Amino acid sequence: MVQSAVSQALLSAEFLRSKLPGNRNGKVRETLLLVLPRADSLLEVLAHTHFTRAGLRVRMHVDVPGVGEVDCLINECLIVELDGGTHLEGKQVKKDQYRNNAGMRGGLLTLHYYYVDVVHHPERMVAEVLTVLLNREVGRYAPARYAPGWVPPS
Repeated sequence: MVQSAVSQALLSAEFLRSKLPGNRNGKVRETLLLVLPRADSLLEVLAHTHFTRAGLRVRMHVDVPGVGEVDCLINECLIVELDGGTHLEGKQVKKDQYRNNAGMRGGLLTLHYYYVDVVHHPERMVAEVLTVLLNREVGRYAPARYAPGWVPPS
């Protein structure tokens, strides 16, 4: 209800926070941190909550140069797109692939998740995101010249 009211600009999270002073309201104030200033779908709210609770830094609706607006930017290096049914149409699939390519050229990996992932398998979704972030951290996406067995082109 709070997310809906904030999204519709009926009230702000700051206003609610100001009405919840004292120690006994700490948990409610903490919950307000999960409220998004703008949420285009319930999937975004749920995904943001799952990623935030996993300790990830999540920014929503980020304009990435060359890519456009992405649903989530996690830890400033991983794009997560939350795709609905229209993303399965041919024209949209092609657009998404070009956006993925643009993200890769800019050094950002992209993962796509659907309703079933966010709603029914959030733990798997979060585990996959954590795995990709770990792979990036240990250099598995390093330039080919650093990969074992790499031979320079002749």
